[in-house]
Amino acid sequence: MRAKMANLKDKLIGHLVTSQQSQSHNKITIVGVGAVGMACAISILMKDLADEVALVDVMEDKLKGEMMDLQHGSLFLHTAKIVSGKDYSVTAGSKLVVVTAGARQQEGESRLNLVQRNVNIFKFIIPNIVKYSPECIILVVSNPVDILTYVAWKLSGLPVHRVIGSGCNLDSARFRYLMGERLGIHSSSCHAWVIGEHGDSSVPVWSGMNVAGVSLQGLHPEIGTDKDKENWKKMHKDVVDSAYEVIKLKGYTSWAIGMSVADLAETIMKNLCKVHPVSTMVKDFYDIKNNVFLSLPCALSNQGICTIVKMVLKPEEEKQLQKSATTLWDIQKDLQF
Repeated sequence: MRAKMANLKDKLIGHLVTSQQSQSHNKITIVGVGAVGMACAISILMKDLADEVALVDVMEDKLKGEMMDLQHGSLFLHTAKIVSGKDYSVTAGSKLVVVTAGARQQEGESRLNLVQRNVNIFKFIIPNIVKYSPECIILVVSNPVDILTYVAWKLSGLPVHRVIGSGCNLDSARFRYLMGERLGIHSSSCHAWVIGEHGDSSVPVWSGMNVAGVSLQGLHPEIGTDKDKENWKKMHKDVVDSAYEVIKLKGYTSWAIGMSVADLAETIMKNLCKVHPVSTMVKDFYDIKNNVFLSLPCALSNQGICTIVKMVLKPEEEKQLQKSATTLWDIQKDLQF
């Protein structure tokens, strides 16, 4: 028999490993390739957080197109593999799964109005994630994020520390940006927290605002109150309204949430134990009695949420947080799933 002629690849490359298939060790999956999903994807890719990124969606043509578009930029990235598929087998072995899929928030629609529509979508998504990546951390981004994080936890059967909502990470970033604009200081040097619901009943922690350890409330005791002549309270209103304003102007929000998710992904994948305001189970914190998920300052690691920082809240702030919990529970208790 005549020997098989070597092709160009065989002439160029000599193989030392012939049978072992390469395996990803830092795989991230993004469920949903809409504007938010792709903003998350590009933000994660630009931070070099994974050796494989998988995309999943039900819209096969868009899914393939988005994958190809990213693959064609591989020269400018340091992620070895970008894959996609409608079948969740493509997600197998993921360390982190970012869920952005769901019905999009419409102009003038509150996040809470999205609930039942998105619960029905999660009934399909979450069991498939866990089937192929039973050791993963799930990061929920879909709105209303706090309730859907609870739904994801219930449907997944995963321990509570491995199901996280993006929560108030972006709200706090917006808060710090606006604080920086007022003070003429970069937002990274402005320290302020928004906790509770990602949405209308979120809680600005005025008592914790500081620059270089200097308490703003210490300098201006009326900050955030109705008596404040400088009207700092408007800053929190602007945070709450900002998503609605962006949706009104461009139809959806995407870039800021993508960067926020990449920020969380970096802390998780690199095991940094940085503290972020993310959505987690808050039962038994601040006299909250129900199984609701709200944002509190949480240290994140490659195991998920490792610790929760017990903020010392003023009585009115604690009362607002409890009200936030009640707001969500009133919706959540009637969910069908």
